[in-house]
Amino acid sequence: MVSELALFQIASITALVGMSLGWRGVMTKYSGFYDLPTAWSMIFWGILIGGFYGLWTDKLLLGPYLGIGQFSLSNLLICLIMAVVVHMMLKRKKVRSTGSQPTTGWALGLSVGGMVSMYLIYRLFEREELSIILLATVLLVAIISPRAHALIFCLHGFNMLKDMRLRAVIRTFVWLVLLISALYTAVLNPLIWIFIIPVMIFAERAAQDWVWSAIPKPARRRLRRIWADASRTSASEEE
Repeated sequence: MVSELALFQIASITALVGMSLGWRGVMTKYSGFYDLPTAWSMIFWGILIGGFYGLWTDKLLLGPYLGIGQFSLSNLLICLIMAVVVHMMLKRKKVRSTGSQPTTGWALGLSVGGMVSMYLIYRLFEREELSIILLATVLLVAIISPRAHALIFCLHGFNMLKDMRLRAVIRTFVWLVLLISALYTAVLNPLIWIFIIPVMIFAERAAQDWVWSAIPKPARRRLRRIWADASRTSASEEE
């Protein structure tokens, strides 16, 4: 039997790998053209906030899914509080002054989602026998939880840029309820992944526009020139 410390280490490392993969793609594409220091600081804030969020969802939401305890309306309060906390973090003057709510939200979501996946992966290894299905489930949780939370929080930041503050909180609350419910259901019924993955692919495409809105206009012009030069260079090399 693997010790609790070993299980915690495995869960932590797996969650960190998922967080690092979640940074790739959207954030690396525009690296250097948005407020990177603030985004990195949100990683650490997200670990702290996500630790509490993951703990309470583990106790009050995951437990009932695994047959430990009963559901209650107070469970919805967790997601509502999380939506409000996200709004307060993205409302900080340091974030608003640079218009970096979408990219800051992405970074915050990555670490919050990483903490949720860490608790869930720990429970999976604790309760289930080692198998290919278990390993596949752990891999999906590690990849999808950080990226899905990043997409939700990035959308929250984009809505804030559009002055839709109340709508941003409500949407984040609804998406968090759906996401956490889907994640916890998917570990018991793997068919749920079929519904989660297409939604993420669709949101991933839209996230390009959300992150683009956080880039200052002068930086956008430089970035377009860089892409144009790279395209011409690539075309000349092919000839």
